[in-house]
Amino acid sequence: MGGSGAGAVCFAPLPTPVAVVPSQKISDALLAALPKTDLHVHLDGSLRLPTLIELAREHSLQLPSFTEGGLRETVFKDRYANLGEYLTGFAHTVSALQTADALERVAFELAEDNQAEGVRSLEVRFAPQLHVHPGLDVVKVIAAVDRGLRSARDAFNRRPAVVSGEEPPFEYGIICCAMRMFTGGFSQYYGTLFAAHPYARRKELYAMASVELARAAVAARDEHGLQVVGFDLAGEEAGYPAGDHREAFDHAHRNFLKKTVHAGEAYGPESIFQAITDLHADRIGHGTYLLEASAIRDPDIQDREAYVERLGNFIADQRITLEICLTSNLQTNPHMKSLDDHTLRHLRAQRLSTTICTDNRLVSNTTMTRELRLAVDSLGLELHDLKSIIIYGFKRSFFPGNYLQKRQYVRQVIDYYDRVAAQHTAPFR
Repeated sequence: MGGSGAGAVCFAPLPTPVAVVPSQKISDALLAALPKTDLHVHLDGSLRLPTLIELAREHSLQLPSFTEGGLRETVFKDRYANLGEYLTGFAHTVSALQTADALERVAFELAEDNQAEGVRSLEVRFAPQLHVHPGLDVVKVIAAVDRGLRSARDAFNRRPAVVSGEEPPFEYGIICCAMRMFTGGFSQYYGTLFAAHPYARRKELYAMASVELARAAVAARDEHGLQVVGFDLAGEEAGYPAGDHREAFDHAHRNFLKKTVHAGEAYGPESIFQAITDLHADRIGHGTYLLEASAIRDPDIQDREAYVERLGNFIADQRITLEICLTSNLQTNPHMKSLDDHTLRHLRAQRLSTTICTDNRLVSNTTMTRELRLAVDSLGLELHDLKSIIIYGFKRSFFPGNYLQKRQYVRQVIDYYDRVAAQHTAPFR
């Protein structure tokens, strides 16, 4: 863990809380029309409900209900009692995604759903090893998802407004998730790994699986031309430190694969410290408790306030972006009664780089437009705040092209953003 001590540059004091009045300037129509990113969205948490039902019938899978209303009542709710209940739905979705055709279909549909609400840069993450079994290896799993996303991208980018340059094209990337922990019951792949190494310590198996995935992700990009843009670490934080996966992230780092790490969602700032030091994280998934000294659990950290101050300053200075998922955080955190309790206000006040994401469109019953609406209303964002959040999503995306292409793309997005905003509001500055 990181050290602490005196001499850090202090953050500005938090402003006195005031009642937030939802902005009247930022309409639902504007939010829907603006170009957006979603840099943190899980494939297996974002299926269309009719597709899940159809796939379950096709593969003779059991669901608690075979109607959309029934599934919304029993599995995919607006609120959950705890994280365990939230995760229940993934057992059903992952079971339905055990064929290449199913993976390709849901990837295509996810891209279509995002395109329909103005998302122009989509980074889809998932754990390929949850879908591996005889006849479907990791690269084939990634290839199926790539086919779906690529088909949706190509269809969208043939539109006359995109071809003419009037609108920016749609772009995508795939982020492969290693798991902090797993059991043999998570998938056939993990079960086989446990069976093949009965005397290995569990943390050795976790590390072994993540290294294998990192190698496959790089190979999928370099040898098969698949649009893998990043590597991630997901799963339960408490008791499963990021440092156990250092070798996998070193491999990604040495091969110029971008890194994002789920951290600070259900554990303290020290988890974020491990992500940026041990795993070279370019972005942080969630990062909810980055500046919360009271969330620190490491007894070796004596001066907690100094620790979060230095950590926050480092992340701010390096422009390490936090992927904020408001609805998901509210649903999985029992201590968060409303968005008034969310730390986004604090993070924004300290000028940290934040972008808004969905996490799981199905499980959280949300969209990018809805997440931005929540951010606007809960924080009282003005137009310049909204632009900052959205454009930083494009700037900090793991764009699949080179740096000059990315700069050109972001410039095109900004110009389009300003035109759209001008059509919905007073002159935009």
